[in-house]
Amino acid sequence: MSDQPISRELALRIGLAARHLPDTEPARLLRVLAELVGLPPSEEKLATLRVKEFRSAADGEFNDADTGALKRAVACLRGEEGVEESGLPASEPYAEGDMPVSIRVACASNGGELLDGHFGSCRRFLVYQVSAAEVRLVDVRGVGAAPADADKNDWRAGLIDDCHVLFVASIGGPAAAKVVKREIHPIKRPDGGNARERMEQLRDVIAGSPPPWLAKAMGQDAEARVRFEREAEEA
Repeated sequence: MSDQPISRELALRIGLAARHLPDTEPARLLRVLAELVGLPPSEEKLATLRVKEFRSAADGEFNDADTGALKRAVACLRGEEGVEESGLPASEPYAEGDMPVSIRVACASNGGELLDGHFGSCRRFLVYQVSAAEVRLVDVRGVGAAPADADKNDWRAGLIDDCHVLFVASIGGPAAAKVVKREIHPIKRPDGGNARERMEQLRDVIAGSPPPWLAKAMGQDAEARVRFEREAEEA
């Protein structure tokens, strides 16, 4: 078993999952996870868990468990339910046209108002409307399990297909291609941070000389985009 520590978030998921299984301590559950995803488990690996494989792992360790209990345990491990958290931000009122010349931005998040999620495993998307003068959180979109017959990356991209930009802590190449195909511009921020602060930084860029791709997303005409590009080069 690996000596690498498990994050507090994953330890909480494992503890909650164990409660759904009969006569199961976290150590017993870890033995099963070791065979399924290796140790230490990661968010990306746990996101791939399926009930059928979970039931049969480790010589059928949980073969006699109730199917409903297995489903709830797997949902906890995947971060889809059961993890209580405080500080989840509330969305702010917004109607189309409230913020002229603005863009919509999704931030991959796992807790609070943080930009801390991997595209393929984040628990929710925080959706902001951003203009040169204002930042407004207009939606908080939970991410559950994709349909069994769906491409997971494309399905996740579909949850934010009204957005122009996506901020993530990390994203793989195939997933980024799915996002770009929906005309969403992905931006990686490995250092994460407070999502609203990131949006305020973007607001300042919009208020100054936005790059051509951002000006296009804002609906600026070609002449204006050329001017933005020229001013940026001269700056």
